Amino acid sequence: MVYKNLIGGDWVGSDRFRRNVNPSDLDEVIGEYAQATAADTDAAIASAHAASDGWAVASPQAKFDALDFVGTELLARADELGNLLAREEGKILIEAVAEVRRAGQIFKFFAGESVRTGGEQLASIREGVDVEVTREALGVVGLITPWNFPIAIPAWKTAAALAHGNCVVLKPADSVPASAWALAEIISRSPMPRGVFNLAMGRGRVVGQRLVEDARVAGISFTGSTPTGRLLRTTATERGAKLQLEMGGKNPLVVLDDANLDVAIECAVNGAFFSTGQRCTASSRLIVQKGIYSRFVAALAKRVSNLRVGHALDPEVQIGPVTDEDQLRQNLEYIKIGQDEGARLACGGDLVDRPTRGFFLQPALFVDADNAMRIAREEIFGPVACVIPADDFEHALALANDTPFGLSAGICTTSLSYARSFKRRALAGMVMVNLPTAGVDYHVPFGGRKQSSFGPREQGSHARDFFTIVKTSYIG
Repeated sequence: MVYKNLIGGDWVGSDRFRRNVNPSDLDEVIGEYAQATAADTDAAIASAHAASDGWAVASPQAKFDALDFVGTELLARADELGNLLAREEGKILIEAVAEVRRAGQIFKFFAGESVRTGGEQLASIREGVDVEVTREALGVVGLITPWNFPIAIPAWKTAAALAHGNCVVLKPADSVPASAWALAEIISRSPMPRGVFNLAMGRGRVVGQRLVEDARVAGISFTGSTPTGRLLRTTATERGAKLQLEMGGKNPLVVLDDANLDVAIECAVNGAFFSTGQRCTASSRLIVQKGIYSRFVAALAKRVSNLRVGHALDPEVQIGPVTDEDQLRQNLEYIKIGQDEGARLACGGDLVDRPTRGFFLQPALFVDADNAMRIAREEIFGPVACVIPADDFEHALALANDTPFGLSAGICTTSLSYARSFKRRALAGMVMVNLPTAGVDYHVPFGGRKQSSFGPREQGSHARDFFTIVKTSYIG
């Protein structure tokens, strides 16, 4: 069976398809998914454009009902869809099920947002004049999503867009179409007019390029690599499209001498290696004060060495496979780079044999690293982390901020003074105290600064800043 694209409410096939293979078991084909052509993408944009006027003025109750329908079904099918997600992307089952539940929660939240639409009524400085400030939908938005959260990120972009009256063309990552297709299938049965939501699976240079170039697409929300984000920014801003970019990260976790060692180890292991390190918020730089450095390194190396790597559906496994062969090759290249640069590989970094053929890599921990090394400056996007020594708090803060990225930053300390100072001075969009750098709530803003993000924040009520236009009306 070839799973088709959803265009204008119809399932549309294609002469081209992509075979979706399980990274935990390369002999399992999850399905074959249609690859949208440029013409298919144009048709999806046209369908969204035709539906946009009606959906923009649809009642808050109509929007609520549609989004609540999707959220309810996602929550009810979390185990089933979590199994699909784990097989498609490689995230261990408990994390995959949690991601589907998060997607359901997101749709429920934005169902509520659709009936919380507000505005302002102000007195004019002129007598006999009233002023109203309202928000209106952009129109058609193109959503380009990554492979590492194949249902949560499509959910938080799609639900926010629809709640604020926009029509959508979703282009999921080419390597993980199954979860996005499952989401689209649920949406197709919701009480939502045809054409409001469209799914166009396929290559970025085909589908993504058409979305970015088409004048009917008023906004682009993209999550992916920094180089691709830069290209999209150039093309989209030239034609005046509204743009929201979430890109790379090289997130620091600072561990001070006064930290609770057990808490610091848990934060480091979770942030650096869970989800196979394939999170833009992963803490790939562990900056540790010298007084606790030796104890921290010894305890962390022991813990990382004992992490169980294997098939994502095995309940005993803590770390699933790397998502695909290209990512595995990149991880191995960076492990060699780290060794060549002079960092000490304390543990891991080896391929792992398991009963099924898969992309299994033992998490790699480098110690005695320097912040100038490539492994400390470039995003690896895998289970690879480096430990960097710091003299004191000020030195650690300087190292943490010495990066072109600024998504998430964390600190482990029992000092309120240091925690407060770090919160204020860390050059990141999100700051964690005694928590992993990865792991966020859906009802608050998500995003960074510097090369990590561009444009308004995602998630929570702040999502309206991207998905709406402010209008000021004067009434005499």
